[in-house]
Amino acid sequence: MDGSYGEGGGAVVRVSVALAAVTSRRIRIHSIRARRPRKGLSHQHLTAVRAIAEISDGTLRGDELGSQELEFSPGTIGGGNFTFDVKTAGSTGLVLQAILIAGAAADGRLDVTVSGGTDVLWAPTIDYLSEVTLPLLEKMGYCARLELIQRGYYPRGGGRVRATIEPSELKPIILEDAEIDFIAGISHAGNLPLHVAERQADEALRVLRKTGLDVDIAVEEADCPLGRGSGITLWAGGNTRLGATSLGRPGKRAELVGSEAAKELLGFIEAGSPLDRYMGDQIVPYIAMAGSSRVGTYELTLHAETNIFLAERITGRPFKVQGASGKPAIIETA
Repeated sequence: MDGSYGEGGGAVVRVSVALAAVTSRRIRIHSIRARRPRKGLSHQHLTAVRAIAEISDGTLRGDELGSQELEFSPGTIGGGNFTFDVKTAGSTGLVLQAILIAGAAADGRLDVTVSGGTDVLWAPTIDYLSEVTLPLLEKMGYCARLELIQRGYYPRGGGRVRATIEPSELKPIILEDAEIDFIAGISHAGNLPLHVAERQADEALRVLRKTGLDVDIAVEEADCPLGRGSGITLWAGGNTRLGATSLGRPGKRAELVGSEAAKELLGFIEAGSPLDRYMGDQIVPYIAMAGSSRVGTYELTLHAETNIFLAERITGRPFKVQGASGKPAIIETA
């Protein structure tokens, strides 16, 4: 597998290794992140592939920081208790994404604790995984739950998340339209005045009132042992789930954090697609495993196109896409 293909980032490695574990196929990935400024494997990529190897009783070669080539030979995915530490503010969400894919083929219950960043840029937050990803996967028969133990923000991390994955049999999903009944969310701040989280929530409420839907945003004073930070995750629910997030940073007003997430979610709702741009790529490995599925997405992103390529090549499942790159699309599996 060419690690520079498509979006050319860590997702190629994580998804490839996870699907290799599911299908019991050996895999070699070369040119990992070759077109990125920092080439090769980072801490969070290493944590993800080592986690897959451990839960599948597999073996790795080339699993070193900065490595641009990796070989993986999977064993059998059983159950058990596992603990993994990114050792930086690297995303626990991205590590859990890989574990969840592999966990779909587990023969026993998996209890996994991952330490690192829970609310960091360019990655799903723990709240997005809990309130958007898992509810959608539950529609496919996937049985898992996430527990936030403590939050971790960039740059110090220190967050902890526990995932419990039960043996599941994935079933096909047909999801072409969105029916939204409510909006909810959580606004949090760690080692900052609580009014930061309150202002984020208030501004999000102001933007979302125009939907006419019930909106309930909880405010949390986060348990954050290292550093400080803030963020907000919003989700809209009904026959599907749509989600949006925004994170705080020094000099960024709390009101801007709240409005960013709210405006993005509002755009997803108004578009009428049942999957937001993030779930549009996250769901691809699962419908490859389940087959006979058809889902609509807000945007056919480069991540989604890359995941489709990987899923077709590793699982052998053919995909059909109606729609252009960067536009709304229907993704279908045979």
